[in-house]
Amino acid sequence: MSPIDFLRHLLSFVAPAVVVAVLVALSARLVLPAASRSQPLWLATVLNAAAGVLALLAGLWTFGHDGKMATYCALVLAVATMQWVGGRAWRS
Repeated sequence: MSPIDFLRHLLSFVAPAVVVAVLVALSARLVLPAASRSQPLWLATVLNAAAGVLALLAGLWTFGHDGKMATYCALVLAVATMQWVGGRAWRS
């Protein structure tokens, strides 16, 4: 596998986590109350993406390949939980 192919595969693996992280961080600005917006948008996006990539890696390790619906469910739950914890939404 060439370095370009490896980079393409890596970016394709990480892309769902990044997209979900951005969408959740942006939609949290609309849904959550103003008191729970303690994090800057870029920090919430980075933390959400990190949680999403960890969920994807756990799914890859568990199932042996990516693309399982259970892995994508874990991705959504991990990103939503990270946004909830990072935004301190339990206080509102």
